[in-house]
Amino acid sequence: MKDNINFYRQDKPYGEFSNFYYAPIVMDGLEWYTTEHYFQAQKFAHIEDKKYVELVRTSTSPGDAAKLGRDRSFPLRPDWEEIKDDVMRDCVLQKFLQHPDLAEVLVGTGDRYLIEHTRNDRYWADGGNGTGKNMLGVVLMETRDKIARMTPEQIAEEVARAQGTTNA
Repeated sequence: MKDNINFYRQDKPYGEFSNFYYAPIVMDGLEWYTTEHYFQAQKFAHIEDKKYVELVRTSTSPGDAAKLGRDRSFPLRPDWEEIKDDVMRDCVLQKFLQHPDLAEVLVGTGDRYLIEHTRNDRYWADGGNGTGKNMLGVVLMETRDKIARMTPEQIAEEVARAQGTTNA
């Protein structure tokens, strides 16, 4: 369908929509190389000793961060299934708010349907054949709509909140 935009690899068209795309974000007072780094680390944010979270945060690539996130040597936070979509929404929103050039690309897609197209994932992507949930595509479309409605002041407030630099 011509109204769809498929994306997956960061070096291909619309690759900036990938969580592996290098667009550092600051959240919770720390810099994260990619949204993948942030997302994977949040699986272990409940552990008092933050060494593993820091290992994920500073891993050399988003692929390495993803591998660490799948390692079950450390317990997954018990509420992960309930909060993972919101964690993704938060970091994806920050990626585009903190990188206005990327936000311009995202908003520029208009009302086109965004699809993470790969058989490697049936939850965040389309499963390669359209039977997956495509939740990353859904989150991106929600983010696109939210950013399109935000004022510059709202954007600044949202970035400051996520970075932990508000006075509230």
